Amino acid sequence: MKRFGLILGSILGILLVIFFLSTSSVDSTPFYKSDYYNKTETRIDSLKSAFIANNDSIEAGFSKISITPSLNNAEDQYLEGKFKETPLAGYGARKGKPATGVHDSVFVKAAALKINNKTFVIVGADLLIMPPNIIDEVTLLLAQKGIQRHQVFYSASHSHSSLGGWGPGFIGEQFAGKENKNISKWMVLQISKAVTAAIADLHPARIGTGNFSAANFTRNRLSGESGTKNSDFIFVSIEQFGRKKAVIGSFSAHSTTLGDENMQFSADYPGYWERKMEQTSVDIAIFCGGSVGSQSPSGEGKGFDKPRLIGESLADSLNLHLPKVQMNDQVTLSALSLKMFLPEYHIRATTKLNLSTWLSEKLMPVPQNVYLQTLRIGNLIWITTPCDFSGEYALQIKNGLAAKGFSANVTSFNGSYVGYIIPGRYFYLDEYEPKIMGWFGPNMGEYTVQLIRQMTDIVTK
Repeated sequence: MKRFGLILGSILGILLVIFFLSTSSVDSTPFYKSDYYNKTETRIDSLKSAFIANNDSIEAGFSKISITPSLNNAEDQYLEGKFKETPLAGYGARKGKPATGVHDSVFVKAAALKINNKTFVIVGADLLIMPPNIIDEVTLLLAQKGIQRHQVFYSASHSHSSLGGWGPGFIGEQFAGKENKNISKWMVLQISKAVTAAIADLHPARIGTGNFSAANFTRNRLSGESGTKNSDFIFVSIEQFGRKKAVIGSFSAHSTTLGDENMQFSADYPGYWERKMEQTSVDIAIFCGGSVGSQSPSGEGKGFDKPRLIGESLADSLNLHLPKVQMNDQVTLSALSLKMFLPEYHIRATTKLNLSTWLSEKLMPVPQNVYLQTLRIGNLIWITTPCDFSGEYALQIKNGLAAKGFSANVTSFNGSYVGYIIPGRYFYLDEYEPKIMGWFGPNMGEYTVQLIRQMTDIVTK
């Protein structure tokens, strides 16, 4: 018995040593005293010195490319979008099981805007996120055609019932099912086609922006009724002279009206919005997920009735506002792209301890090519972020720009992914967003917001 006790004590001692070697304390050093902030500040200084605003007539072009896979084929034929089986991305509870069918089709769509020989492209896809490994490959492919990363502004609808199979590694597999490189190759081709097809479609155009409240369709899921929410629907209306019309819409409620029990492909409520708009008033409707951090959908109905109600109601409201929008054939259009340096991983093990950096990097590679981007379209400042960005932070940014006479929209999933960026006061909560998805510590939010403020200061002067 004594010997057993010694053995047990030795085992427990070894486990304790492993635990403490595998964990570290939370780093609460203010971000403005950090190396990563100072390095990123140097890049902002370079952007400021090179910034040029453009104001002139505008051209626009649009595209719509299917990313709906053909299921249950004898073998993968990725050039044709045919696969033996395809998992859905979004819920770990699905355990990577393959989709059983297609309820509604999913797409990647793009709007290209050109002014003074400078071209920018807004891309929206009916996907959970814009997977970083996919966008890195798209970037290489587009560069061969002379299209650079800073010209493209990505977002995803955040549907939890769309294409999976693209996520490498343990973490990617939990959210998107087992990786299938054929699916990844196909996605790279389809997203690249959307960008190049929109640019090829450029024609003289006019443009207008607007917003309306849709407070009935979103709620703060992290702090409940006491929490603030970003409830505006933001839109950009674009018309080619004598040709096609398009609208880009953005809303901040999570696309989670369909739960993990759904095994059919669907674009969730953004898909219903897109289809209703394309049936009633425009040729192409592009949805970009907004500041979805802590923001859940709110509405009645079960199954597919709930996304239909939310999506079609948003379309009906937008159709009331579109005729009132002032359209301009001359506009201020300018952009900035900032590659961020990141803090060390702070993936939580307990309330006050993180997994060590080396262990975190084994579980999940450090994100590369992490960007913040701003695009000024007249008086609208369109901001893209590499995360699920907090609706509460987005309100702070919007209010600050409103005081200067500008409207603003913050979108998520711009081609890299660093988890959730939410206010630091939530970091120690025993909740999914800060505990499981808050990867870079309590100061990541304030750091990111500070960078956004500096970037918007540049484009609004």
